Amino acid sequence: MIPTLLFALFVVLMVIGVPVGIALGAAGTLAIALANPDTHWFGLMAVSQSFYAGLAKYPLLAIPMFVLVGSIFDRSGVAAKLVRLAQSITGNGPGMLAVVAITVAMFLGGISGSGPACAAAVGAIMIGAMNRAGYPRAYSASVVAAGAATDILIPPSIAMIVYSVLVPQASVPALFAAGMFPGILAGIGLIIPAVWLARRHKMGAAARAEPRPPFWRSLFEAIPGLAAPVIILGGMRMGYFTPTEAAVVAVFYGLLIGMLVHRTIRVRDLFPILREAGELSAVIMLIVTLAGIFAWSLSTLSIIDPITHAIVHSGLGEYSVLTLLILLLIVAGMFLDGISIFLIFVPLIQPVAMAFGWDLVWLGVVLTLMVAVGQFTPPVAVNLMVSSKIARIPMESTVPWVLWLVGGMLCTLVLVVIFPQIALWLPHYLGY
Repeated sequence: MIPTLLFALFVVLMVIGVPVGIALGAAGTLAIALANPDTHWFGLMAVSQSFYAGLAKYPLLAIPMFVLVGSIFDRSGVAAKLVRLAQSITGNGPGMLAVVAITVAMFLGGISGSGPACAAAVGAIMIGAMNRAGYPRAYSASVVAAGAATDILIPPSIAMIVYSVLVPQASVPALFAAGMFPGILAGIGLIIPAVWLARRHKMGAAARAEPRPPFWRSLFEAIPGLAAPVIILGGMRMGYFTPTEAAVVAVFYGLLIGMLVHRTIRVRDLFPILREAGELSAVIMLIVTLAGIFAWSLSTLSIIDPITHAIVHSGLGEYSVLTLLILLLIVAGMFLDGISIFLIFVPLIQPVAMAFGWDLVWLGVVLTLMVAVGQFTPPVAVNLMVSSKIARIPMESTVPWVLWLVGGMLCTLVLVVIFPQIALWLPHYLGY
């Protein structure tokens, strides 16, 4: 009875528009209270302890830092320098500006790990340039949103940090290494349909008239931005700092570039940057802690074990169960943000994965890929919201274009599911 009430209350609260975090926390709290009718106050005290325990985890310190990194690099001018470098390499042929947008978004993924922040940084530069070159606004917004979705795959990744907190068996360095090649493969999976659409509809004719930026000058100007992922990821690999410490290093490096190298950030800009990062970090951390109450109630009320037993002994094969889980999470990704999906479903999926013997690092990459698809799949697509706002168009107008890009990333998902070594060979090679 109580387990049914737990899920029913959560669904009802979501349907009536209650924020995801509050719906998770309220449903979990009520379930715990009803499970201990004679000791309500003791149950509520345990809930408060669970709230604090969900927040007081060292890896979570990296989240506000990487959010801040995204805000800093958004204003530092790094994206503009990377765009010029990419244009100097690709030129201005049909579809080449789409290649530039996706490539730069992938590279920024190696700095911030935040899809919406990347969509804002790349969209502010590329959408206007693509419009002047003759690309439809809806197409430009779709390409930028899809390219920014690779950010949560290519390390560092906020989503993978959250996953590592929920699944301690999967370390952050192992997840970061596992996400590298699937992230690059996802970018290629986006570039192919983006270029095909551009050439099929004869987009970008006006771009050919624009001069091609000089390569060596563009490379020199982009060196500070190009060095950022090397410092962040190389420092972690060499053992100079942990992923959490790497986030702090990235913050100071971003400030160094913005304030001293490019001089695009002034002292008076620091407060708005810190405020913006603080607000977004507070929302993420609050969702994490409230979802921890929901997950704790699932464990305390012994709800997970019967569900796992039912799935494993349902008569469906291992791949049938995996297929159903993928379809379920893709649908969930159309309505929920990535962190919420992890917090809701990972406590349920992990026991199933362990029963079937799935590699938990590989599972983290597969789940992150599904979340990445959801970031630019209507109706609720955070990246697409940002890019559509910059392009000043309704999100519905992007559907004819964005569905092709969704298909491209789903092809990457299928490859990673069929060939797990795409994700696992690098962490095994590095000894994680």
